[in-house]
Amino acid sequence: MEVRFVSPDLRKLDELKSEALALTFFEDERPLRGALGLIDWRLCGRISRMLLNGRASGALSERILIPGRPRLPFQKLILVGAGRRDALDDAVFSEVVEDLLTTLDRARVRQSVIALPGRALDRIRPEVAMAIFLGRSAAHPEQDQVTLIEPPEAQREMLPVFERARRRERAELDG
Repeated sequence: MEVRFVSPDLRKLDELKSEALALTFFEDERPLRGALGLIDWRLCGRISRMLLNGRASGALSERILIPGRPRLPFQKLILVGAGRRDALDDAVFSEVVEDLLTTLDRARVRQSVIALPGRALDRIRPEVAMAIFLGRSAAHPEQDQVTLIEPPEAQREMLPVFERARRRERAELDG
């Protein structure tokens, strides 16, 4: 899998060419923040209205598929519930990442842009998030390219974790 990064900025997201945008959201996060808040704004509050009308809640393992076009450059917008913010620990993070990757596989998405659960709120450290993400993504070879939405400082902390994993993978192949 190829891993790339993009800053959480609507203009930067608009420049991406990918099949799907996959975002996570919490039951108790209102107003929406991070990439999801930006996308909700771009969709004229559609996601907020879904939450207000009870058609979405952010409950753990909840999945919602929304057409991305014409307002977004992605075919699909996939939302995955992450439960309550205060319940997010490494184990829940790992579970939500697995759910997100499985949902992308079932939707037959091979190139995606992802906002990892709780990262916009700094609920999990960047290097820990990357290590867990890489561990889970190993079981999802269908994912050819993933672009993670992260600010530059988090990208700098995640990159060494990714590079170590890539070196380890190459060593295993050569060994």
